[in-house]
Amino acid sequence: MGVMIFNVVYALGELAVMYPVSGGFYTYSVRFIDPSWGFAMGWNYVFQWAIVLPLELVVAGITARWWNADINVGVWVTIFLGLIVIINVFGVLGFAEEEFWSSLLKLTAVVVFMIIGLTFVLGGGPDSGRYNEYWGARLWYDPSPFKNGFKGICSIFVTAAFAFSGTELVGLAAAESENPSKSLPGAIKQVFWRITLFYIVGLLFVGLLVSANDENLLGADPLIDVNASPFVLAAKYGGIPGFAHFMNFIILISVISIGNSGVYGGSRTLTAMANQGYAPKIFSYVDKAGRPTFSTALILAFGCLGYINLTASGPLVFEWLLALSGLAALFTWGSICLAHIRFRTAWKYQGHTLDEIPFKAVGGVYGSYLGLLIILLVLMAQFYTALYPLGNDGKIGTAEDFFKSYLALPVVLVFWALGYAWKRKGWLSTSEIDVDTGRKPVNWALVNATKSERAAYPAWKRVFYFLF
Repeated sequence: MGVMIFNVVYALGELAVMYPVSGGFYTYSVRFIDPSWGFAMGWNYVFQWAIVLPLELVVAGITARWWNADINVGVWVTIFLGLIVIINVFGVLGFAEEEFWSSLLKLTAVVVFMIIGLTFVLGGGPDSGRYNEYWGARLWYDPSPFKNGFKGICSIFVTAAFAFSGTELVGLAAAESENPSKSLPGAIKQVFWRITLFYIVGLLFVGLLVSANDENLLGADPLIDVNASPFVLAAKYGGIPGFAHFMNFIILISVISIGNSGVYGGSRTLTAMANQGYAPKIFSYVDKAGRPTFSTALILAFGCLGYINLTASGPLVFEWLLALSGLAALFTWGSICLAHIRFRTAWKYQGHTLDEIPFKAVGGVYGSYLGLLIILLVLMAQFYTALYPLGNDGKIGTAEDFFKSYLALPVVLVFWALGYAWKRKGWLSTSEIDVDTGRKPVNWALVNATKSERAAYPAWKRVFYFLF
């Protein structure tokens, strides 16, 4: 999934530098693929974040209860929802400041965790912890990372994809930056390090230090069984005073940050749709400070769904709500890859060259093909596990099992049909794709001057700018 999102974000970076428009994912699908599909992708993305917000509020409440299980999750949902409201009062500035400081905290915590995690694996932990002797990779033998076989691997693709949700928000932010062609490439390049450090290496140490069978991991009913994240458990078992509290605090900040990102992404996409006539006109309103007031208010209102999970039937209702967003990110990412492929095709068809593109995706069009292929394979794997759920002894599951895993697909198809019935416009031919309208003018004199300046740098400095 890391390879897939790497190619998706670079494809998005190329499109966003060329066409830095608000609500980028939706408009790229409309412009380069199919207006009806773009309509479906716009609403798909709005609903994804509208449902993720209450989920993250509940998860934040569970995380906070690790310190005091006597406080009801609803109290924490109220506090964190209020905090997100306050951040959004300050518009894009509030979002940027929150993202900057939370990202700095997360980066610091992950680096600290990896250093300490390596020490634990090598047996350098204090005597009061369990990692006071060489620990190694014993958990890779018992219980083994592949204890559920091929079906087990298929079943976790969507979970892994969900963990990457929000990585594409850098494309939305491009539309509100002063100079996208300068700031966006650096932000896109840093995604590689986010994938490598935050996900791959971080989870490597989690897998080495915490067993998948650990009874202290979050259970099936987390509102009653208050346990912890594997990051917190590794810190707790290590025996370093206060380290577990530090990691739990960082996770809490991360979860709130995801909720805030959901408000930002969902509201901007809804406003862009309203401007194009694909959503009620009221959501196109933007105040003098640049805040999409009614769109933001609607997404924030969905946060109240977090209280549903506190009732007896709440978890069941919540499962169905989550089923709507389970595959949503995959459709968004697949559309970005396809939009990039079609853009490159139309760009060449209309006589343009790659030299006219100021920022190019590292993998080019082949990277987008690879990203799209991985997404199709994941959808196939999810379809397989939806039909034959894990732990069902190879028997076909119920209709409820299937739709809890695959509800997003029929919902997207319904939106596509509605979009087609409304706009009466389907798949665009290559000759119909407009690659010139709204294209960002490129200051080639500045671009070439910057390239010449960097070419004169010493080798270490050229490597630094290539990576960052």
